[in-house]
Amino acid sequence: MTSTAKSAAHDAKNSRAVHVLARAGFAASGIVHILIGVIAISIALGGAGGQEADQSGALAQLAAAPGGIFLLWAVTIGLATLGLWHLLSAVVDRSADSGKDRAVHIVKNGAKGLVYLALAVTAGTFAAGGSSSSSGSTTSLTAGLLSTPGGVFLVVAIGIVLIAIAGYLVVKGVTRRFERDLSMPGGTAGRGVRILGTVGYIARGVAMAGVGVLFLFAAATNDPEKSSGLDGALRTIADLPAGKILLVLVGAGWIAYGVYAFFRARYTRL
Repeated sequence: MTSTAKSAAHDAKNSRAVHVLARAGFAASGIVHILIGVIAISIALGGAGGQEADQSGALAQLAAAPGGIFLLWAVTIGLATLGLWHLLSAVVDRSADSGKDRAVHIVKNGAKGLVYLALAVTAGTFAAGGSSSSSGSTTSLTAGLLSTPGGVFLVVAIGIVLIAIAGYLVVKGVTRRFERDLSMPGGTAGRGVRILGTVGYIARGVAMAGVGVLFLFAAATNDPEKSSGLDGALRTIADLPAGKILLVLVGAGWIAYGVYAFFRARYTRL
């Protein structure tokens, strides 16, 4: 990247408009997490109907709400900007200048950027009047991989990576490493943020581990239907002994993370 391009990217990343919209993106993420948590609890209690307990289900709920289309467009813009901010951070942020730390910085922020952009595309699809199924997309991806030579190893690799990410989320919650991302408030607000972040990251880790395990099951059985993303993972939890209680706890944890995301929108370091 030339010095002129780097300078332009740096200016864009640090512009007030991008910061405002990126903070809105964290808030949008919070809305999605809260709705997923509510759907998960509803499934545990025998409700939710045919709603998917994942991003698609949450966005479908927004689309059905009064004024939901306008909120979906706001969510789309916020998430897209947040994704762009992470990608720019991967390129221009020099907090880790060289070696392994720099590589980790690029991969982590690049991956986050792509995830938020993908979620923005899904939100935009619903805002434009369309629909999407995260569960169906995951199953289709798995089917495509399993049908290719050596694809089963890629499915196993995806499962292992997701379980590793799950472990990272749990550790981040238990050790409160997420506080490094924030300018932590003091007093009662600070204690509340610590509790919400700890519970939220652990709950996300548990759900992510379930998604990874389903990929491994799909590889072991050569059955792509076994891999159905977050919705399948949460429904699998509900089928375990005492699973409904566990799913209520996981759903409450996702709601806690959603509330934490609103605090992160206010206190995050940009």
